[in-house]
Amino acid sequence: MTTQRYVFPATFSTDDAGRILVVFPDLPGAATDGANVAEAHAEAADCLEEAIAGYIAEGRDIPVPSRRKAGQRLVPVPVQTAAKAALHMALRDAGMSRAALARALGCDVKEVRRILDPRHPTKLPRLAEALTLLGKRLVLEVRDAA
Repeated sequence: MTTQRYVFPATFSTDDAGRILVVFPDLPGAATDGANVAEAHAEAADCLEEAIAGYIAEGRDIPVPSRRKAGQRLVPVPVQTAAKAALHMALRDAGMSRAALARALGCDVKEVRRILDPRHPTKLPRLAEALTLLGKRLVLEVRDAA
């Protein structure tokens, strides 16, 4: 059984002006900053979500997160975006078109486009249903906050 995790390591560093810089080594070009650590974390989560949304919109494979190295912090992809990323990758891995998924779900292809759109709110049961059709199971994990 393959498990996909949407938690990416990020390098946090301080620039000469005292701002906290955040870089995601697994996602080329994904970087942001913040005035303090709390703001940098919030900006990092937003940056990560936008990067994943870009991969989905461009129809590209989403990189597999590497292991966290010393000094890096883990930043999770927001739950709904992670579920949509998993669906995007499952669809690509299955070689299935959006139209074929729409037929399997008994809906219009426009709905499948919305289901895959990270900016469109989709109920988790609908995402779970689509993933199940592709032989996947959506599992939510809750951990203590860092």
